[in-house]
Amino acid sequence: MSLRLDPREHAPLSLRLLVSLLAGLIALLLVAIPVMAAGANPFEAYVLMAQGAFGSMFALSETLNRATPLILTGLAAAVAFRARLWNIGAEGQLYMGALAAVLVGSGFLQLPAPLAIPAIMLAGFLAGGLMMVIPAMLKQRFGADEVVITLLLNFVVILFIQMLIEGPLKDPLAMGWPQSVPLLAEAKFDKLIPRLRMHWGLIIGLVAALILWLMVKRTVLGFEIKAVGENKAAARFAGIPVDATMLKVALISGGLAGLAGVGEVAGVKGYLSADLSPGFGYSGIVVAMLAGLSPIGSVVAAVFIAAVFVGADSMSRATGISNYLADLVVALSLLCVLVGSFFLRFRLRWQSRQEA
Repeated sequence: MSLRLDPREHAPLSLRLLVSLLAGLIALLLVAIPVMAAGANPFEAYVLMAQGAFGSMFALSETLNRATPLILTGLAAAVAFRARLWNIGAEGQLYMGALAAVLVGSGFLQLPAPLAIPAIMLAGFLAGGLMMVIPAMLKQRFGADEVVITLLLNFVVILFIQMLIEGPLKDPLAMGWPQSVPLLAEAKFDKLIPRLRMHWGLIIGLVAALILWLMVKRTVLGFEIKAVGENKAAARFAGIPVDATMLKVALISGGLAGLAGVGEVAGVKGYLSADLSPGFGYSGIVVAMLAGLSPIGSVVAAVFIAAVFVGADSMSRATGISNYLADLVVALSLLCVLVGSFFLRFRLRWQSRQEA
């Protein structure tokens, strides 16, 4: 008897969901080892994490508030990866969306109050989208590697933001703190529940996930994205405009990340600062991979990742274990998903010598 790998033509949805679920569970089991090494009970630590993330209305609000940008950056990565366009620049695109929101919504442009929120959303979407369209065009024209370009642009954008908030955009009333002028009241998102931080950005993220799901499943563009992701040469031979499709994907992907920045400025802080994001753009890649690039799955994965981070903060205060445990859970979850993707591509089968 010998072990044989047979390529799968298509991995069923149930198997993809099972791989994602097992990835999270195995990551938690592996993290139990350093928890025990720190002298704590893993079961008690995970109970405290769950209580910190979902144990009260305040905890749930904090988890969903943390999940809001992760939903949008996860969708940004998912739609790009479907077309084999490797967007590693969601962090920079998030900051560009936030910058556009501040430029439009802080009074530099005189807009009627009802148009303020639609205007900052449109500006943020276009700014983020432009940050991904440029690398996509460079890839098409010169064969440049979009992974390197989008990754390096993250650092360029953040340095550019720091320059602006220390210079022309600096708030003169901020007591010297490096932050931009604030958004006008009419350009800020309302809270979903009074006295809690959950805001309308969550609804925007959920609507974006639904629209993206419908686009992937029901539209010509969705079919084109799938075809281009499967085989560009075959798609081009079949008459699909590959270059135009990639540019559309780049605009949508960067735009979704830009909306995440708009939500953080308009829904949480009210102004732009260099610490606006603790890495939402990079965590969005983990969200997309855990979700198997599914738009609806990205919502579930974003809530899971957010719960890990919020719950780890609460657990750390109760047990003294470092909240960097959350980063370990996220990293191991991604590694487990990558290992699980092997079983999505291949089926293990025992083969007798006679069959060989």
